[in-house]
Amino acid sequence: MRRLDQGAPLRAAIKAAGLDIPHLAARTKELDPTGRGLSPAYVGFIAGTGKSAREDCSERAAELIAQALDQEVTALFEPVFFTVVESTSTSRSATAVSGKSAARTAGPLPEQLLDQRELGRFLRKSMTWIDSQIKAASDAGRIWPGLHYVGRSRRFDPHEVLAGMREQRTRISA
Repeated sequence: MRRLDQGAPLRAAIKAAGLDIPHLAARTKELDPTGRGLSPAYVGFIAGTGKSAREDCSERAAELIAQALDQEVTALFEPVFFTVVESTSTSRSATAVSGKSAARTAGPLPEQLLDQRELGRFLRKSMTWIDSQIKAASDAGRIWPGLHYVGRSRRFDPHEVLAGMREQRTRISA
């Protein structure tokens, strides 16, 4: 659910009910059938105006808040059918794609060198597979594409690794 008008109707309803954030959170706990309610921090994120304010919240949270304020959910929130979640990272965005083509379509590549475990996760391959590829390239008198030695540790440039894998695939199929 997305709060209406950047939370202005929500804040007005909180003020009209004579509640503050901690008391509204306590009220949601009283009304929640599971007895959990919402934390004061989460209610503050939803009702807030600052940098930490959130436009979206769960349907459960919207319903509990509306019920605690004795309001209709639609008076405070609107349903969201599709949301693109942006990464808060300044270095790269996180896009999740499942399936075999994930390495090709998962969005921008990392802007840093990866260690072997991170490369394995990125390629969806085991560390043993990576070791065998490095050994096979070494036996053929080549360096595996994207392999960089930093001191005694191995680091991998995912751009070069994928380019090398594509080149190898075209050589095999030709």
